[in-house]
Amino acid sequence: MYKMDSLKIFSTIAFLTASVALPALGHAETLRVGINTADISTLDPARATATADVTLVSWIFNGLVRFPPGSADPANIEPDLAERWTSSPDGLVWTFTLRNGVKFHGDYGTLSADDVVFSLTRAKDPKSSSFASDFASVKLIEAVDPMTVRITLSEPVPGFLGLIANYHGGNIISKKAFEKLGADFKSRPIGTGPFMFESAVTQQAVNLKAFQGYFRGAPKLDGIRFDLIPSDSSRELAFRSGELDLIYGKREQRWVDQAKAWDKAVVDIFAPGEYRTVFINMTHPPLDNVKVRRAIAQAINVDQIVQFVGAGVGPKGCSVVPSGYLGEDCSWTYKYDPTESKKLLTEAGFPKGVKLTAVVSSNSSQQPIMEVIQAQLAEAGIDLQMKVVDHPTYQEQIRKDLGDLVFYGAARYPVADSYLSQFYHSDASVGKPTAVTNFAHCDAADADIAAARRATSDAERLKLWSSAQKKIHDQVCAVPLFSLMQVWVHSTALDYGYELKGSLNLAPPITEKTALKR
Repeated sequence: MYKMDSLKIFSTIAFLTASVALPALGHAETLRVGINTADISTLDPARATATADVTLVSWIFNGLVRFPPGSADPANIEPDLAERWTSSPDGLVWTFTLRNGVKFHGDYGTLSADDVVFSLTRAKDPKSSSFASDFASVKLIEAVDPMTVRITLSEPVPGFLGLIANYHGGNIISKKAFEKLGADFKSRPIGTGPFMFESAVTQQAVNLKAFQGYFRGAPKLDGIRFDLIPSDSSRELAFRSGELDLIYGKREQRWVDQAKAWDKAVVDIFAPGEYRTVFINMTHPPLDNVKVRRAIAQAINVDQIVQFVGAGVGPKGCSVVPSGYLGEDCSWTYKYDPTESKKLLTEAGFPKGVKLTAVVSSNSSQQPIMEVIQAQLAEAGIDLQMKVVDHPTYQEQIRKDLGDLVFYGAARYPVADSYLSQFYHSDASVGKPTAVTNFAHCDAADADIAAARRATSDAERLKLWSSAQKKIHDQVCAVPLFSLMQVWVHSTALDYGYELKGSLNLAPPITEKTALKR
């Protein structure tokens, strides 16, 4: 028997994720997916940040515009819920014309401008959104008429269309559904996407069914069974025995090489990489001393970490801005030198070293790497005590300043502003009402980050972004490590319906064209 959460679940379908595979009777078109998490935190798109949550959200919702399935390139953005749009010459006023007749899941009617205004207003409100800082320059969101939305900005926003795409705060929800369901919306989401929420079993699975009224056409699949399997070995076994069609992979080169040899399996390695960084909490003594922070930076051997992960799945980074983002500047890096680290600690008044703490996820893409870092720091006299917890607990505790160091990986819209604003502007510091993911409480580059948003030319903006990166480097807010690429494995029976090169939502898009050919 499964333990059920009555606050989250309004109907359930019981099944065992680790049971012996049975013949698929009448369920041949249900896609069976395995993900590396113990539970789902939220399916409210304005709050979904964990990979599993974002994955499900991406299959349930749409944005005004979208990245085409299989692409993470902003140059390829195309119409989605909006069929067309215009912008003023100064880039401050954007007007979107919505598609007619787009249906919401269930009995919640059709899309209107009111739904868009409601959704984007929630996205810019820090009380209801984890992405409010993205929308800081959004001055006004208004319904011109039932099928037209106008967005006015206070200043030009680099890559503005990415904010209102099918990604993070850009996902559009049903106003009527949210007002009816309230807090339950996070576990009973209503969107316009190709798949709709059907049921869930706490710490077991989430079930989606095909939305026959999807505006792009009825899906070829009957539904999706999203199994929550934190154990890598259990997930692998279920896939290799034919119980799963698509699994979240282990992002290690050795594992990837082994998976490529599996029977009837295809390994997908795609962008964007989640940029792995160690953030140093400057509000915790002795980390308020820049020499201690620099000692940490110079005690971490990034090349050794990349060798451990594998350059194929974890290419080395250099700047605090992720590799390949517009505006990345690698003019400043930290040199690995444990002897210099010991010297800096002595100068800071800690000749016998320091003790630090970190809350660490048991996730296979984090704990092993943190164990490598722990050993590296020890060589420089830095004793890192790790509190290992499950991933949802990790996500909760790192936002409460409970550790000195935070290992975190994320992918954002690929321009420097998105990372600088969310990870290094003081407004984004954890603990604040406007908190996002500034775990270091970094504040050195606030002025440059803000000025870059107001810049009137690309050259000016790039110069300010470069200056911001230098100031963050000098303040030693964080140690950039590598970009951990997305690794999934799918059965040869699964046809995505497109070529997978990238996905900002960190999972293969499952669309109306995705099919199983068992």
